[in-house]
Amino acid sequence: SICFLFSPISPPPQSRLIVNFLQTFGINVTTNNRTTVQKSKVVVVAVKPNVVPTILKEVSSCVTRDHLVVSIAAGVKLESIEQDLPPETRVVRVMPNTPCLVQNAASVLSTGRWVKNGDGELVKKLMKSVGSCQESSEPILDAVTALSGCGPGYMFMAIDALADGGVKCGLPREMAIQLAAQTMMGAAKMVLETGRHPGQLKDDVCSPGGATIEAMRSEER
Repeated sequence: SICFLFSPISPPPQSRLIVNFLQTFGINVTTNNRTTVQKSKVVVVAVKPNVVPTILKEVSSCVTRDHLVVSIAAGVKLESIEQDLPPETRVVRVMPNTPCLVQNAASVLSTGRWVKNGDGELVKKLMKSVGSCQESSEPILDAVTALSGCGPGYMFMAIDALADGGVKCGLPREMAIQLAAQTMMGAAKMVLETGRHPGQLKDDVCSPGGATIEAMRSEER
């Protein structure tokens, strides 16, 4: 079974709605993290980075070699997690991003020193249920955080800017946002499915003397 650990801080009112929603699917919900760990095999640490040490110390005495601890807390290194848990605890660190909410996450995982064969593949399978997932060494996870972890924010800014341009040219706001978002999604799909370099795809759109190359020239000035 899989469980998620949450912050001991008083939950916001909407948390009760989330709990009720989960219970409609037959999911066991408790506010006691220790009980949660005792009844689970895969433990997902889903809290803000500054809360991780508090949560791990709370449940440490309940963690055994039978548990696989998966952290999705940005910036919290494997060594730090392992130090707050019993010796030889199996730990996997994952950097996902918010598009997991729409099954389009881009995640990268790194395994700790004490994982068993198959632990990485199990976590990869879990993360692939909400998008894509790759495995790599931990030193690159900071770069992953900056690119795909923070990336949705950059994309939202680009969509907003494109939509603003559309509105300036006379498009209704709702139409401009839809067109900008769909265009970004379609362009991303072309990169992923064709395997071609983004620069090549960009060149394909830039007809000689056309509107796109003129916009590119203006953007690069």
